[in-house]
Amino acid sequence: MQKRGLGTNGPRVSAVGLGCMGMSGVYGSADDDESVATIHAALDAGVTVLDTGDFYGMGHNELLVGRALKGRHREDAVISVKFGMLGRPGGGWGGFDGRPAAVRNFVAYSLNRLGVDYIDIYRPARLDPAVPVEETIGAISELVDAGYIRHIGLSEVGVETIRRAQAVHPIVDLQIEYSLLSRAIEDEILPTCRELGIGITAYGVLSRGLLSGQYSAGSSGDFRAHSPRFQGENLDHNLRLVDELRVVAQAKEATVAQIAIAWALHRGDDIVPVIGTRRRIRLAESLAALDISLDANDLERIEKAIPAGAAAGDRYPTASMAMLDSEK
Repeated sequence: MQKRGLGTNGPRVSAVGLGCMGMSGVYGSADDDESVATIHAALDAGVTVLDTGDFYGMGHNELLVGRALKGRHREDAVISVKFGMLGRPGGGWGGFDGRPAAVRNFVAYSLNRLGVDYIDIYRPARLDPAVPVEETIGAISELVDAGYIRHIGLSEVGVETIRRAQAVHPIVDLQIEYSLLSRAIEDEILPTCRELGIGITAYGVLSRGLLSGQYSAGSSGDFRAHSPRFQGENLDHNLRLVDELRVVAQAKEATVAQIAIAWALHRGDDIVPVIGTRRRIRLAESLAALDISLDANDLERIEKAIPAGAAAGDRYPTASMAMLDSEK
């Protein structure tokens, strides 16, 4: 497994990570046994980053990751946890809590569900507009000093917030959506992170399945049905872009998903794509992208197939977009 440094101050990790969110019903039903087998297969292949969140499946995902890690060497996994999203009975979200007291509460529950003594990277899932980021990061910093957290990360925040957080404690990475269909970070966020020595863990590399090469109109019965990119003319447009990319993939004797992942890997050694999958067969397909070499001609053809800004529709519904500090 290829390795990359996660920022200037972070650990060396596998070149790709495993996103575990889909194993907790976000993209439809999932099988716990197959999910655990997928995590095991990833670890056996040398994948170290396991990305989860305390709100994925209302704690189910952390319990699942904890189950998969039983009997394994703790040092084989770099556990990345997002925290702070507030749920509601019956579904839906009630905002975010970044108060120091809440931070300590959230981490206590996560440690218990995961069955570990420490979390490698701990990050607020979103910026709490009611709490200065300095207070949230300061509380996590105290947990670093106490040994419960190894490193601090961020998620979906903009340039000003990144700089303010970095002034409190070294930030190892920013987790943010980055793919052929979502390239807004290239304007200001990515250059700022590189200036400050902060790595990028890129989620949504396959754009929630749009770039998997397997998605078709009417195939979604989960939250994607409410996502602008998966609706009406937007979806038709985006699938045409995927068809253009498929031509490039066929010329490389690769799948659309593999080309999308390989492209992300070629954007810089400071970028670690987080591959979200819940099945071993898709994991194997994704890991094969590590063996794909893209030359200047390949990259030019990919850019022509899906130019920057070509996607139709926002990446989240309007209410969710309003929660993204990275989009302000």
